[in-house]
Amino acid sequence: MTDRPDLENWTCPLPLRDQTSIVMGHGGGGRLSGELVRHLFLPAFGGTQLSGVLEQLGDAAVLENGGGRLAFTTDSYVVRPRFFPGGNVGDLAINGTVNDLAVSGAEPLALSVGLILEEGMPLDELGVITETMGRAARAAGVSIVTGDTKVVDAGHGDGVYINTAGIGRVRPGLELGPSQVRPGDRILVSGPVAAHGIAVMSVRDGLEFGSDIVTDSQPLNGVIGRLLDSGAQVSMMRDPTRGGVAATLNEIAAAADAGIQIVESAVPVPDDVRAACAFLGLDPLLVANEGRVVVFVRADDADLALEVLQRENPAAAIIGEVVAEHRGVVVAKTGIGGTRVVDLPLAEQLPRIC
Repeated sequence: MTDRPDLENWTCPLPLRDQTSIVMGHGGGGRLSGELVRHLFLPAFGGTQLSGVLEQLGDAAVLENGGGRLAFTTDSYVVRPRFFPGGNVGDLAINGTVNDLAVSGAEPLALSVGLILEEGMPLDELGVITETMGRAARAAGVSIVTGDTKVVDAGHGDGVYINTAGIGRVRPGLELGPSQVRPGDRILVSGPVAAHGIAVMSVRDGLEFGSDIVTDSQPLNGVIGRLLDSGAQVSMMRDPTRGGVAATLNEIAAAADAGIQIVESAVPVPDDVRAACAFLGLDPLLVANEGRVVVFVRADDADLALEVLQRENPAAAIIGEVVAEHRGVVVAKTGIGGTRVVDLPLAEQLPRIC
């Protein structure tokens, strides 16, 4: 491997595949998801006054509202199994929507909850899930204010599917997004990555890894609020859920038309998670997270931002920077002194992870 690969002319060796029907990969946060959104959804939903907001494809839509700004987001949760080490589909749904608002620079205000229940779903399980949702909302300081329930025939669902939507108030004067990203910006992650995907897979497939790997699912609005209060000049944030850190960085590199370079050894991965990924042949950078934030910050403020994040989790780290070269491409410096392209995955390595 050479130190300077031909990044300008690099293309993925796997051709994108034309599909005539939906496959699991369309929901995985990778290339197939992007194709579905760009070629089917955007043309269908465009042509309105706010089409430009939709086309930004952010974690939340930011809408002008009487001199202020509101963030609005929605997400659906189909994780299997419903219960996994450290959490369940209920608190996952609350935390996920809270986090999508928080990384958009908004203080979460209110949530809606939609439940699609399968006939035969045990009421005691549903009770645990909904009680967990209530606790998660209170822990995040947000209220569930409306909802809806539907029931489908036995055999036509998977116990419970949950949709959560949320609104939040964006901080005055705060501008976040790909247009704010600049060469020289440092890239931070708020804690160890890849635990959520491995935790879910361990239960789904009955795997034993010799240690208790639990989900990282948690609300991020507290630590993000403290980061913004610190005065650090943040240019963009995103939570690396489906497709992991790799998908997040690739999406930002493309949207910002910037190159990204990370140091592979700087990305915090717990030893047991790393060992599980090696056993399963998975790249930790591609494994989903549900309680981490990737932060882009001006170089002069990187140490301040890191200090804030490490008060919450000592494993938070600076993992790379934005560069002027190889625009739209993410490159990792490997542990053996070479480089590799970190590509956007075609589909999720682990489907139905959230």
